[in-house]
Amino acid sequence: MVEKVFKNLQWLGHDAFLLRAGGKIIYFDPFQLGAGLPPADIICITHAHYDHCSPADVLKIQQPSTYIVTETQAAAKLKGKIMILAPGERREVEGVMIEAVPAYNLDKEFHPQGNSWLGFILTVEGVRLYHAGDTDYIPEMKNIRADIALLPVSGTYVMTSEEAARAAIVIGPKIAVPMHYGANVGTGDDAHRFAAALAGQVRVELLARG
Repeated sequence: MVEKVFKNLQWLGHDAFLLRAGGKIIYFDPFQLGAGLPPADIICITHAHYDHCSPADVLKIQQPSTYIVTETQAAAKLKGKIMILAPGERREVEGVMIEAVPAYNLDKEFHPQGNSWLGFILTVEGVRLYHAGDTDYIPEMKNIRADIALLPVSGTYVMTSEEAARAAIVIGPKIAVPMHYGANVGTGDDAHRFAAALAGQVRVELLARG
């Protein structure tokens, strides 16, 4: 089932993903979306920064029935059926279990822990998919269990590729996918360094931007 869910995961660039699973259309952090994408059942938004919470991009995929799951600051920028979660909370939305987990910086000021910004773990078709949001390699990751892990690798605002590799080893997913590169910061080299650091330890898949 992990392979089935993974095959229905599409990277849209930066931290944005589209997941088709459980009969639902789920987006994470829609940003700089292209044309022709399907309307959303659920949109998960990790935090309020413009390249993660983009009201213009949300409007491209939002319909009256769409649930937006996010934190307080991002919610203030959006309209519609909004569900606010804090780290440690979980809710079932449209048959999908959504867990909010911490995402923050340890040695930078861009994503303070006190903001209660988010990563997400979604359980779909029995598979746990973790979208880490904008985060460093934080202590809470030792408690995260996921089959598929989407991890930022660019450094600067988030963990580096080497730190992300350490996070992947602790989390122990069946598949790890690098993100947060190729848009505002980071390049494909970061993704390749992440993959090289995990060779023989964790399967890494580099998705082509769709």
